[in-house]
Amino acid sequence: MFIKQLYTGCISEAAYYIESEGVAAIIDPLRDIEEYLDLANERKATIKYIFETHFHADFVSGHLDLAAATGATIVYGPDTVSKLPVHIAQDGERFSLGKITIEVLHTPGHTLESSCFLLKDENGKDHAVFTGDTLFVGDVGRPDLAQKANEITMEDLAGMMFESLNKKIMPLADDVIVYPAHGAGSSCGKNLGAETYSTVGEQKKTNYALQPQTKEEFIKVVTEGLTAPPQYFPINAMINKDGYESLNAVLEKGLQALSIAAFKAKAAQDDVIILDTRLSATFTEGFVPGSISIGLDGRFAEWAGSLLPFDKKLILVTDPGKEKESIVRLARVGYDKMEGYLDGGYPAWQAAGEKTDMVIDVEADELAMDIPFDANLLIVDVRKNPEYADGHIKNAINIPLTDLMDPGSMADLEDRHNIYVHCAGGYRSVIAASLLKRQGIHNLRNVVGGWGKIKELPDKFEIEKETAVLN
Repeated sequence: MFIKQLYTGCISEAAYYIESEGVAAIIDPLRDIEEYLDLANERKATIKYIFETHFHADFVSGHLDLAAATGATIVYGPDTVSKLPVHIAQDGERFSLGKITIEVLHTPGHTLESSCFLLKDENGKDHAVFTGDTLFVGDVGRPDLAQKANEITMEDLAGMMFESLNKKIMPLADDVIVYPAHGAGSSCGKNLGAETYSTVGEQKKTNYALQPQTKEEFIKVVTEGLTAPPQYFPINAMINKDGYESLNAVLEKGLQALSIAAFKAKAAQDDVIILDTRLSATFTEGFVPGSISIGLDGRFAEWAGSLLPFDKKLILVTDPGKEKESIVRLARVGYDKMEGYLDGGYPAWQAAGEKTDMVIDVEADELAMDIPFDANLLIVDVRKNPEYADGHIKNAINIPLTDLMDPGSMADLEDRHNIYVHCAGGYRSVIAASLLKRQGIHNLRNVVGGWGKIKELPDKFEIEKETAVLN
């Protein structure tokens, strides 16, 4: 028996390769399937099954492309509704994989079709459970993603989750390994732990959702404090349910090198967005006017999915050699309207004498020196509301980054303002600066290092907390 967790940190996603006697299965594959094919080829194994724990909302699965490439059967759990060619398993149904067996445990709660897959070893002993978004390390899946379906509420799903955990997961032996679909940073739960796997016994001790409590208490603790899910979640779930264009087709369209003239012609169209995927620190030094910066150096796909519309075409500015990576990572969250990239990148644009723009970077201590002497100075903190509430510069206004795609969020920003933008570490503030400039607000500066650097200077800033929010 061979098990390998294939973890993708930028979207906090774990897929799994399982193999016995040359027969393999993949659980929750990403859209870019080469890693699974290469691993099976390296091990001289045949991929027989593709197990999906549910219709994922935070990424587009590779189930269709992988099935087309291998002939493997796609397996979903009970209550799955899809027109795709999938096998809808019964609760308790077992699948042989060489000398091991995988049993379906229907665990509705995160979604109606959510299921875990229990792996039994060569001796029939429970060895590991692949929990998808039902159980994480330190958390459980959020129950609000399917509340619009069939008039089922968030509380209804949380109640189902309580029953699923108590009837299907808690009875498992303490030494059974827990392999979830996500780790820290994922928006599929409230506060996932740093580890990417655990055991049933450890989760019984440490996971707040598995402590002794009534169903009513469980529903309350699981549903309170949930923030709105990212905008792309329902879109990705629908793509996974209804199907999508192959990644190869998306790459063929996106990997078109555009001359400067062709790039300018496309950029002039109303339904086209220029996306610059270079490092955020590089972007501020110079960029094509009107570009949106979302650098590959951060949680790229997540922020792209949270900010960019899905109905518009994208043309890319990337570092040389990063064109394919940019397209693949965008495709992971459902973007398939890439129309090409600037041939030669920003250096070619600059060398041709085309108009450029930039963002002025300043250090935190420079902001501190300017505050007392500039009546028009305005600090825009683009962190999330809870981050802002936990500590911010006095008189700073909070406009979370996800709100900045709405021009109405900038209504209080005027040309007379000297705007200083910051986030926690500097990545989000560069995105924010690009969005502000795209809306015609140019009198701004990016605070390098963001809140991380600001709080290192407690004697130079007056810090406030929003205690009403924190309580």
